[in-house]
Amino acid sequence: MTEQPSHRGPGLRVLSVGDVTHAIREALRTDPILRDLWVEGEVGRVSISAAGHAYFSLKDDRGLLDCVIFSRERAASAVDPETGHQVVVHGRIDVFEQQGRVQLYVDAIQPAGFGDLALRVEALKARLAAEGLFDAARKRPLPARPSRIAVVTSQTGAVWHDIRNVVERRWPLVELVLVPCLVQGDGAPATIVAAFRRIAALPTDERPDVVILARGGGSLEDLAAFNDEGVLRAIVASPIPVVVGVGHETDVTLADFAADLRAPTPSAAAELVVPSRMEMRASLGAVRLRLDRLAASRVALGTTALANEWRALEGLGPLARIDLARERAGALLDRATVAVRTVLERRAGAVGRALVPLAATASTRIARARATLDAAAAGLDALDPRATLERGYAIVRRVEDGRIVRDPADLALGGAIAVRVARGDFGATVTDLPGPAATPPRRAGGGSPP
Repeated sequence: MTEQPSHRGPGLRVLSVGDVTHAIREALRTDPILRDLWVEGEVGRVSISAAGHAYFSLKDDRGLLDCVIFSRERAASAVDPETGHQVVVHGRIDVFEQQGRVQLYVDAIQPAGFGDLALRVEALKARLAAEGLFDAARKRPLPARPSRIAVVTSQTGAVWHDIRNVVERRWPLVELVLVPCLVQGDGAPATIVAAFRRIAALPTDERPDVVILARGGGSLEDLAAFNDEGVLRAIVASPIPVVVGVGHETDVTLADFAADLRAPTPSAAAELVVPSRMEMRASLGAVRLRLDRLAASRVALGTTALANEWRALEGLGPLARIDLARERAGALLDRATVAVRTVLERRAGAVGRALVPLAATASTRIARARATLDAAAAGLDALDPRATLERGYAIVRRVEDGRIVRDPADLALGGAIAVRVARGDFGATVTDLPGPAATPPRRAGGGSPP
């Protein structure tokens, strides 16, 4: 059999298809240009999946690029891909390894012709939206009837004047506080952020109930401060609900998405944060009308009941009225007597039931105490010196100091002692002591014993 020549040269490594596509993917992901790029082109064929993802191509006279935008990014995008439209898209290049397809994963689409500023705004919007700064779940409700409102705007513009007019017309009870800032120019974002910090630093009892951030209309460049990341984060971090009313109704800034509520104009913002005096008056009038009707109904019912009682009494003579009053008093007394008797019987039963175990407990304790007392008395009887004396013993004390004699050595010949026996006491003199120290008694005549 003839051996087939090997096509593998020395040191040659054969890769699998998966290895190659994986290597391509890693190479693309490490390229900083391909991780974050804007691409302009004409939309080719568009296909929408059941999950809402859009697959399409971008083409120009030199090439074609497959693209995909997932349903979540597609819902947040200002433009949907349509065949034949010239668009600018933002995204990253990656590889779908299962199919070996290189494609652009799109997160934002804009019509072609947008300037660099608009593209930067859209890129910031996509990034902050991914962080959750624009989520509806973090929006806070506004107070129904605020007592103090802070207005962050220019103190020289017409916006402050317009907001004051609207608030004074609709709800003059509220206190308006101007927190001045710049609303246009390079220094505007820093002053807006500083204004929010001043508001947040106020003592709790001095804080406003709601904040209005407002300015008039203008171009995208004029409204750049309201697309600044620092301003957006200051709005989100505010401990107080924020309403943004910037520009005209068609003007949209990223501050609108960060705020708790967007108003189309500064005047509309003022209308949204305070109730209408006329509406409140109408509401109070309706409440008053309901209260009047309820009061009238209650009075009518009381009047009818009183009239019925009066007619019943008018049909009776004086004696009958007295008898009726006595009968009612007797009925009340009977009910009271029955109630008191029932309570007393219930309590007497409870006391009787309680006495049964109490008596048994008392008898047991008395018997136990009597047995203890008897045992103690027996012990005392056994220890009583009188019992010892009854058996023929005696207690001897020295007369000179009353000490009990326990040792003959404590006595001296001729010493006086007191002796107690069972039937009484008597005195005695020591005439004899045991031991060699004892001195024998003298005989009459002075002689010594033999």
